[in-house]
Amino acid sequence: MVRAIAAVVAAASLHTQLDRALHVPHVPLSSVAATAVDLASGETVYTRNPALPLQPASNEKLAVTYAALTGLGPAFRIETDVLGEGEQDGTTWVGDVVLKGYGDPTLSSSDLATLAREVRADGIARVAGRVLGDESWFDGRRTAPGWKAAFLGEDSRPLSALTVDRSTSRQPALAAAQLFRKALVRAGITVGGAAGLGSAGAAAVPLAAVDSPTVAAMVHFMDRVSDNFTAEMLLKELGAVQGSRGTTAAGAGVVTGLLVQAGVPLDGVRIVDGSGLSLLDRMTSTALVSLLTATWDDPAVRLELLSSLPVAGRSGTLSHRMRGTAAAGVVRAKTGTTDDATALSGFVGDRFVFSVLVNGHPVSWAWSREAEDRFATVLARFQQLH
Repeated sequence: MVRAIAAVVAAASLHTQLDRALHVPHVPLSSVAATAVDLASGETVYTRNPALPLQPASNEKLAVTYAALTGLGPAFRIETDVLGEGEQDGTTWVGDVVLKGYGDPTLSSSDLATLAREVRADGIARVAGRVLGDESWFDGRRTAPGWKAAFLGEDSRPLSALTVDRSTSRQPALAAAQLFRKALVRAGITVGGAAGLGSAGAAAVPLAAVDSPTVAAMVHFMDRVSDNFTAEMLLKELGAVQGSRGTTAAGAGVVTGLLVQAGVPLDGVRIVDGSGLSLLDRMTSTALVSLLTATWDDPAVRLELLSSLPVAGRSGTLSHRMRGTAAAGVVRAKTGTTDDATALSGFVGDRFVFSVLVNGHPVSWAWSREAEDRFATVLARFQQLH
């Protein structure tokens, strides 16, 4: 009886402390959504506006992370191919050579050099035709719906199924073909034609291929530094592999379907892009906590998600936050920041899962982050004491 009373008192105290943590200047509580759940018992220890749809900023990447890990798999790799249109006559390829991308956001000049050496190893010393870049695996849209014009280039590179070194070109596939032509020449291959754009036909002959890092490695990078470009490329990849085609909309549909399968409540949720840059995105703290709980409960992806999340006071976008507090080294969470939204969602050790979303026009970055950090620190301190 005494223990039960003590537990009730402790829970009431925790709720009060969490509520107090969110009271900061310049952050109206009407624009704050927060939820915290005890992972062991499943008990909700705090809620404020849990069903309020708010812009999630980069907490949108948590949905993409879950979808990529479950829909593609942690070991999935994205291939880039060199295909020949024509035939080989001695050491000459009579026809065009096509560099076909399948959405690898990590494709680099080093990879192109590897591909060129493979072509040379096939006994080809001359390409009579052109070098073409094929980006047909995705659509040709360089941005996502709901983006401000300034986001392109500043917050994300142009999207394409074929892009090298995170190209800033508005024609990434053409830039890739030009770079590959140079790589072929450096590998000792004479090229007769110019670089251009094109699509490989069904009868094209495989000449070389290179694979990306694993999806697990890509989401680790994406979440640790909150990389928008990787998120958008993975979303289109989900659309191309699991959906109808390589578009942002198709990818968003795949993500939504996987969240439904996981039992995530989607009332008020609207997934429009992968990065959270879109002004049209909406999430609830209930949905984010449910998503994180589903990931926690899935042993196939739990460790991948945990290792991708920044650690308070230690790494990634949380390296300078919550230092010297009970949360340091204990809280693993995804941050989010735009002009209109901030967010922090993740785990406190193995005890709590939480989400805090704050919106404003504009939002106060300093004070909203203060509220989020205080909220997470209260949970961490409670875990230490109980």
